[in-house]
Amino acid sequence: MEAVFFGHHEADPRALLYYEWCQRDESGYAVDDFTEEVHELTHTDQPLAGACRRLLDKVESAPRVPDWPYLEWVDTREPGWVDANTAAVQAESHPPLPVAEFSAAELLDRVYGGWLGRCAGCTLGKPLENGFVWTPRRIREYLESVHAYPLRDYVPILDTLPPELESRRSWRRSTLGRIDGSPRDDDIDYTILGLHLLEQRGRDFTAEEVAALWLERLPFLQTYTAERVAYRNLIDGFLPPDTATFRNPYREWIGGLIRADIHGYINPGDPFRAAASAARDASISHVGNGLWAAMWSAALVSTAFTATTPQEILTVAHTVIPARSRLAVAVAEVVEDHRGALSWEDAVAAIHARHAHYNWVHAIGNACLIAAGLLWGEGDFTTTLGLTTQGGWDTDSNTATAGSVAGILTGASGIPAHWTGPFHDTLHSSVTGYDGSRISDLAQRTIRLIE
Repeated sequence: MEAVFFGHHEADPRALLYYEWCQRDESGYAVDDFTEEVHELTHTDQPLAGACRRLLDKVESAPRVPDWPYLEWVDTREPGWVDANTAAVQAESHPPLPVAEFSAAELLDRVYGGWLGRCAGCTLGKPLENGFVWTPRRIREYLESVHAYPLRDYVPILDTLPPELESRRSWRRSTLGRIDGSPRDDDIDYTILGLHLLEQRGRDFTAEEVAALWLERLPFLQTYTAERVAYRNLIDGFLPPDTATFRNPYREWIGGLIRADIHGYINPGDPFRAAASAARDASISHVGNGLWAAMWSAALVSTAFTATTPQEILTVAHTVIPARSRLAVAVAEVVEDHRGALSWEDAVAAIHARHAHYNWVHAIGNACLIAAGLLWGEGDFTTTLGLTTQGGWDTDSNTATAGSVAGILTGASGIPAHWTGPFHDTLHSSVTGYDGSRISDLAQRTIRLIE
């Protein structure tokens, strides 16, 4: 059923109705009675806008399921509301972890490693980014056909390509032998935007300042799902945090998570402050598990500066999110699978089985694949990137985040040259004023923010 709708743009009333129904069902609302009507209204050649919106009003008014076992974000009009500011205050109340004594050169090597790892991971995963098509099994079949399984380098291409590859724009720029600079991608655009925000507004930036920066420097058509709805809401006169919730059924998807790395870079060894900063950034487009995933991701990156193993990194990152959230429970299951010596293949199969009811761009399932890539990658840069991409779903976003962590653990000087050489120290971006930036310069600017 779901594959029918992903092609509809974010303002299409069929998409808004269907995904809001999914979101409510996933987060403990009594919406089962609407299933048949939702199916009828969203399986039409042309949208019946009025009927979709009337049913959407009913879906949004549905009560919670009694005895729902998880902590969820709820509307500010209801008791028990958890918002970004609350999350930030709670996170900032924790003391920082002991920070390793890095020399200036060592710290730069780690930060530069994070930037390079993010670029490499995003580039590696980009050709295989379509969770409807590129299942782990399909990824393996394709890679075996080009003698590239398991992945140890960028994705090769065949002379005669599958239609799902041929139809994707710009994917060739991310394949083996065709990379000339880190290709443009929203996973890198948001890291750049975060750097610019922190330089211009400092660590005490506001959600309104994030929104203003989007309008100034981020092209609308280079945003997707929750960010595109939030952007549209800004144009229509909404302000944060309402931009994250008004007719935004993508509010627990992966967008907040992919924007979080910069907050980890500038807070080495201080995962709670990194999480608080990421929460403020994410709050203009995400709530609940979408916002908590941003906090978790920022904490992963921050902790990579002081931890020595992926297990330690995940243990610390777990402490910045609510223990009774669906995200925390899901990631804990992956950690337990690793502790129980499950194979990587079986662990990934379990993740896909447990979270198949979510969209392939949802934060929860993808966070689990990031955790699996880190755990079974065991700190090795190449293995971590390869396994994360082979896990499927949002491959470029997941491998970008895993690449950040692995790059910090390894340091730029330890990343194999075949990953970084094709970039020529350059990245491409749709952020105004940043196309053709030197990756090393962005790392140096990040160091100045730390100082």
